[in-house]
Amino acid sequence: MYTTHVTHRVHAPRAAVYRALLDPEAVARWRAPDGMTAEVHSFEPREGGTFRISLTYEDPAYAGKSGEATDTYHGHFAELVLGERVVEVLAFETDSPGLDAPMRLTTVLTDAPGAATDVHVTHENVPDSVPPADNETGTRMSLANLARVVEGGA
Repeated sequence: MYTTHVTHRVHAPRAAVYRALLDPEAVARWRAPDGMTAEVHSFEPREGGTFRISLTYEDPAYAGKSGEATDTYHGHFAELVLGERVVEVLAFETDSPGLDAPMRLTTVLTDAPGAATDVHVTHENVPDSVPPADNETGTRMSLANLARVVEGGA
């Protein structure tokens, strides 16, 4: 298990970024890295509320963790601090040993110059079988998508 840290600047106010973290329609637009699509099956944006999301490769030649070309995960919101922090505990739906362990995804929002927001993501307890570079790259792609959504370009 390992931890990754990624930061991305978004040119939008913290309130707009925070809303996009908890809006299932927005999540479906920004959560998937490039080359994947997202489907939000269930989403209860409150502390203790649950969610279930699938990320599917556009190219079916890629193997998914949960099935053919799909990574499905479920979890709950462990902490929500209005405009500041979202903490998710999640796990892949898989039969592969070690891939089904709970992970913790913490997103912290801080003010940045020019009415922008720095989005800091810490992903803890990531299974060793997920290459760290892939995890970081996917997170960076998702945060770039988040920026496009809240900056009005998506």
